[in-house]
Amino acid sequence: MFLIILAVLIVVVVSNIKVVPQAYAYVIERLGAYSGTWGVGLHIKIPFIDRVAKRVTLKEQVVDFAPQPVITKDNVTMQIDTVVYFQITDPKLYAYGVELPMSAIENLTATTLRNIIGDMELDESLTSRDVINTKMRSILDEATDPWGIKVNRVELKNIIPPAGIREAMEKQMKAERERREAILRAEGEKKSAILVAEGEKAAAILKAEAEKESQILKAEAEKESAIRIAEGEAQAILSVQEATAAGLRMLNDASPKDSVLKIKSLEAFEKAADGQATKIIIPSEIQGLAGLAAGLKAVMDEGK
Repeated sequence: MFLIILAVLIVVVVSNIKVVPQAYAYVIERLGAYSGTWGVGLHIKIPFIDRVAKRVTLKEQVVDFAPQPVITKDNVTMQIDTVVYFQITDPKLYAYGVELPMSAIENLTATTLRNIIGDMELDESLTSRDVINTKMRSILDEATDPWGIKVNRVELKNIIPPAGIREAMEKQMKAERERREAILRAEGEKKSAILVAEGEKAAAILKAEAEKESQILKAEAEKESAIRIAEGEAQAILSVQEATAAGLRMLNDASPKDSVLKIKSLEAFEKAADGQATKIIIPSEIQGLAGLAAGLKAVMDEGK
């Protein structure tokens, strides 16, 4: 009998030893009233007097609520689903502050979302997610403080406009994409035309510079050639003049008679007559000498 009682006592004692794991808290009631909150570690409750009223996790939790219908300021009905990140900071308030805390948070989220979206038009609500998230987090965090809950973050997961609005938005987006494409194409063609014009301009400049350099080189070559020709002619004239001067000196050194000079004059006129002139005027003093020379030539021909 004693062993049975001892065994029952051991079972009772062991069953009343509780180990609270990490990131959890136990709310304890004694005779139906709140007694305390157990943290991490080993605890022993009084049999039949204490009981674990609620096991609370202190980890951050994520709740994804179903889409809620909301109406914008311009009377467009949309479906919006939200994601709430929260954490229990006070297990006692969480256990006794509100019945069905998750349902309370869901309903509070839906009403808050309707109030915020109701003050915005459709376009503003679609482009102001950050503003909506911030407002909702602030309102929910303040409202859930008495429940021992801290709302860390609220995110709008999806915003689903009506089908007609979605079609109009898709058409608008398509038109915007086509407009951007046309602008990009026009800018590309413009840049291409500019590049082509710049290339043609550069080519024309290079061609003009090449022609200019060619003309300069040609002019320099012609100039050098003319200089060389002029130098050659000058040298030839100089040689002729030197030869003439030498001949005159030789003639002068020989002390020629008047008859020799006259004969030389005749030879000069003979050379002049070989040119293109059609009429030659011979001085009178040379005409007699020319006749004498002709007579002498005839006598010499007969003697032969």
